[in-house]
Amino acid sequence: MAKLLSGNEALALGAYRAGVKVAAAYPGTPSSEILETLAKFKDIYAEWSVNEKVAMEVAMGACYAGARALVSMKQVGLNVASDPFMAVSTTGVNAGLVVISADDPGIHSSQDEQDNRHYAPFAKVPMLEPSDSQEACEFMALAYDMSERFDTPVLVRTTTRVSHSKSVVRAIPLDPPFAKGERLEIPLNPPLRKGERGFRRDLAKYVMLPTSARMRRPLIEERLVNLAGFAETVPVNQVFSGDPSLGIVTSGIAYQYAREVFPKASFLKLGMTYPLPRRLIADFAATVDRLLVIEELDPFLEQAILAMGIRVAGKEFVPRTGELNPGIIEEAAHKAGLLKRPRRKTEPALVLPKRPPLLCAGCPHAATFFVLSTLGQRARLPGSKSDVPGESGLVITGDIGCYTLGAYPPYDAMDTCGCMGASIGAAMGMEKAGIKRKSKVVAVIGDSTFMHSGITPLVNAVYNQGKITVIILDNSTTAMTGHQPHPGTGVSAQGQPTQAVYLESLIRGMGVSELKVVNAFDIREIRSAIRNAVNSDQLSVVIARGACSVRLPGGVNPRAVDDNKCDQCGVCILIGCPAIRTESGEALIEGSLCVGDPCGLCESICPKKAIGKVASSE
Repeated sequence: MAKLLSGNEALALGAYRAGVKVAAAYPGTPSSEILETLAKFKDIYAEWSVNEKVAMEVAMGACYAGARALVSMKQVGLNVASDPFMAVSTTGVNAGLVVISADDPGIHSSQDEQDNRHYAPFAKVPMLEPSDSQEACEFMALAYDMSERFDTPVLVRTTTRVSHSKSVVRAIPLDPPFAKGERLEIPLNPPLRKGERGFRRDLAKYVMLPTSARMRRPLIEERLVNLAGFAETVPVNQVFSGDPSLGIVTSGIAYQYAREVFPKASFLKLGMTYPLPRRLIADFAATVDRLLVIEELDPFLEQAILAMGIRVAGKEFVPRTGELNPGIIEEAAHKAGLLKRPRRKTEPALVLPKRPPLLCAGCPHAATFFVLSTLGQRARLPGSKSDVPGESGLVITGDIGCYTLGAYPPYDAMDTCGCMGASIGAAMGMEKAGIKRKSKVVAVIGDSTFMHSGITPLVNAVYNQGKITVIILDNSTTAMTGHQPHPGTGVSAQGQPTQAVYLESLIRGMGVSELKVVNAFDIREIRSAIRNAVNSDQLSVVIARGACSVRLPGGVNPRAVDDNKCDQCGVCILIGCPAIRTESGEALIEGSLCVGDPCGLCESICPKKAIGKVASSE
């Protein structure tokens, strides 16, 4: 029986079949669906951890205790988790541990385009790269076997197209034990359960004092030698013989694209990309006239093959940045003189009007950004005399989340954004550097991001007597990655009620005395709270709390514009609501987009009181 599955669903299915017992993750596109799928299996433990570092540590502890464990994250998440990742590489495992890194070539939903294949040689661990959903499913059993056979964590690296594209996975149907009334709509093979190993106390293996670490170090190098030998025969490295005039070495999704462009070429498809099968590569290179590496992002494979003394081409033709596709590879092939036929003819792409990124209609963050924008003289209100937006106002350090869109017009209310939790630390650095502004530096961070990595820098701000203002945008979910729960929601990854962590108690416990909680839809309350906070000479925190508009029922008392009162001042446009538009200079509200209550932000800021609730038809 076959089923169409995304790569993420297939990875979860493969892990379940391989006997995973504990799975931990922090949501992040393109990896989120792995844990979401695993959480549906009620005979294993799955959690959304507070961040990737904690997720890695949970999985590490589980594998020490004798349970096969999995940890998944997007590419930048492995940066957060790198400390325990390096530690478990040193200690090795007891039961199998698989680390899934979902990279994002093309930067569809990330702040950078890093190539996490480099983590494998850095941590000295083996790496597998599936090229479709079938391989994603099958490689998990291999990964756990390798982990236990070679006493190592195994890195499984995917990319956006493998994670989110769907292809056929063949499996035998089985009904696993679900919660009452819940079924997972994928067929399953019987789980390949392993006997419980149990935890065995071993100070030399698990307690990395310098004496123990020095003893483990040679074992890591020996492990790499053994893995290199294993790579020569592992069946995921495959040779497809074809035209000997051109040989292509590739892996992952790039294989699918390259095979489409060069259907007659010889291929060495690498499913295990670290350590590389040096003898297999050399033998393959000897059978072809010209060798080409096709890979996304860095010349990871190309440089390794060049270091072997093998003549190979690659990145002088194939782009180093962005995603590949058949068209890009075909263009590179023409550039390299590998294809003489004319390029495929395609219909010109339909040119669609550009739409700037906006917060959703009824977003609880809109009022806060409107206030920050107007307090900082960034939005051009009627009668404003400021020539340079923000020049005499606030400096706003931002963070990772939906609210990063506050950097765009009409708000222009964000000056920095680097990584999760950096808003508070960056604000401290600016304040201590003596930045010249009339008001304090303001850090803006979401509730899930604050739980992830905002707590530590706020403790630092308390300890080092910072005088910044921190605004926590609390919509009680992890909205940007798909509305996953977090410690503040009181709901677990598997849908069970659990103890909620209350922001107010947590922040007051850190020693913050100036704390104000406001309704995210009450613009007057927000303006008063932020104004008092930035005028204070102390560290201050404002929590703007309101439900994500995607989770609101919607359509409750939608708003409309009274043309007889509207003077086309344009103030309502400055809240950036996609439900509001102008036509021939007149403001209009699209009723199908308007959330209505509890928002009403446009109504509260209209100076002419021209916006109100739609009259009932009853």
